Amino acid sequence: MQARVDGDRVRLDERGRERFYDSRGYGHPVDGELHLSPVETAHLLYRGDLDGVDGMGFRAFLERENDLASRFLVYKDLRDRGFYLTPARDGWVDDRAGADAPPSDDVDFVVYPRGKGPWDDAVAYRVRVVAERESVPVDALGDVVLAVVDEESELTYLETTRPDVSGTAPDPTDTTAEAVLLNDRLLAWNPPERLHTAGFYGRWLGDDREVLQLSLLEGAYLADRGVLSVPGGRDAILKRGRGAEGDRFDRRLAVYAALRERGVVPKTGFKFGADFRTYAEVSPVDDLGHSERLVRVLSPGHVFRPRDLSLDVRLAHGVRKEMVFAVTEGSAGAPSGDVAWLAVRRLTP
Repeated sequence: MQARVDGDRVRLDERGRERFYDSRGYGHPVDGELHLSPVETAHLLYRGDLDGVDGMGFRAFLERENDLASRFLVYKDLRDRGFYLTPARDGWVDDRAGADAPPSDDVDFVVYPRGKGPWDDAVAYRVRVVAERESVPVDALGDVVLAVVDEESELTYLETTRPDVSGTAPDPTDTTAEAVLLNDRLLAWNPPERLHTAGFYGRWLGDDREVLQLSLLEGAYLADRGVLSVPGGRDAILKRGRGAEGDRFDRRLAVYAALRERGVVPKTGFKFGADFRTYAEVSPVDDLGHSERLVRVLSPGHVFRPRDLSLDVRLAHGVRKEMVFAVTEGSAGAPSGDVAWLAVRRLTP
């Protein structure tokens, strides 16, 4: 069967619609014809289902569409895995993924559940294709699968979602304690034990539990809520933190406060190369389980390199945790003064 190029699509007659759309989910039907995208056309040429397109075979067509390589590899892989999928072109797919789905410009393919196709009202994945050396804005992620094509044409799928970050950890801010600021931490003398045992604040200096060591983030948060009395007040802690980290301290403090307000306890994630490790419950502290998530704080407009993203996800998976990125205000999905949460994990479609 022959086809013809018409602008940014390839056209087939009614026989093409019956053969490729009705039975196998290729293309988009228009007035009795079938319109194919370049990537679908290349796949049909590769399989030998199309004899040619304006006299071109697979090789000539692929060389003509020289920006098609990465998308073709992903399209072929998903077809090989038994999925029907449609290029996310205007008018070709309905937005079945909901209001939180990324804009169509950030998606290359809509993938249907196995056994379903473009005629069914169901979506398994929305896929964005990137090459290993490309960059990806954080605002383009969330409820989309990132299909990364590395330099050896191997594929890695990363599922990105907007998680519900919440927990049941108590926050005993109905107590008071006195502390002093020493270098880059605070010491609270004879604080109420429940500050640590119930809220998992700080770390005891000794077994006598007379001195509680607190981080600058913990100190700033507790001082802001009237729990901690410190010479110089909260401003002294903020000045010390900003002197050490600049604006990053404020971003980390905003995320720390957001986690606490959601019933989640954040502790340092330094050993894991992250900003925080988190606990959704902490009772009892003496018999604490593993933390569930690693959290990295990002500034608005952050741009990922797929290699760095893959590294974070691999590290989190290796220690049995979920990788979550916290984007401070000014980013898509984060109202002013709030935090947008982005979870990323490896996916095998």
